[in-house]
Amino acid sequence: MEVFPDILFWYLVFLLSTTLHEASHAFFAMKLGDLTAYHNGQVTLNPIPHIKQEPIGTVVVPFISFFLAGWMIGWASAPYNLKWAYDHPKKAGIMAAAGPFSNLLLVVIAGILIHIGIALGYFYQPDSITISSIVQAYDEGIGTSLASMVSILFSLNLILFIFNLIPIPPLDGSGMVTLYLSDKNSRKYMSFIHNSAFAIFGILIAWKIFDWIYFKIHLIFINFLYWGSGYH
Repeated sequence: MEVFPDILFWYLVFLLSTTLHEASHAFFAMKLGDLTAYHNGQVTLNPIPHIKQEPIGTVVVPFISFFLAGWMIGWASAPYNLKWAYDHPKKAGIMAAAGPFSNLLLVVIAGILIHIGIALGYFYQPDSITISSIVQAYDEGIGTSLASMVSILFSLNLILFIFNLIPIPPLDGSGMVTLYLSDKNSRKYMSFIHNSAFAIFGILIAWKIFDWIYFKIHLIFINFLYWGSGYH
């Protein structure tokens, strides 16, 4: 019997993951010269300022998505100075990359925790994998709860990492494009993508791409996590 229901696990992990994502954007922007998110109180792992910034994306949408699909998705945001980004496109690209790579860090941490749990005899590698069951526990109480939570930590952060890397506005991947362009071309590019019309269409297109690639990449990560297992 699980100690807490899946919805609580998903939301706790979602809050941790989105908070770290946006705090990473805010922290790198601050270090690179833009204090906008810092003054907005978002250089913090306290989720409250991030929830206040995007209450729909951090509270309403995650629960709706869970009831519709059985897993959570949503969004948060850290404001930044467009003039600063325009003047410093490479720094803006680093700031954009900080968010998704913070999620990759959590994927790695989840993988390490999974292997520690297996080594200590609390967890075991399952015969089949689901998005919320990357590892299973021998103990049906707190052990099962911990296995569920670390599984969600792995999968949700892989979702956030992959989705945000798609180079379509308004996702972080589109902001990272400036890392590969000259400053002159970066400014032209930013002038082009900072069009509100891109936001809705971009999300729709990105979601189609994500739906096509996610489970393929998820399988690659699972087979790397359990090297030589040959999941398919």
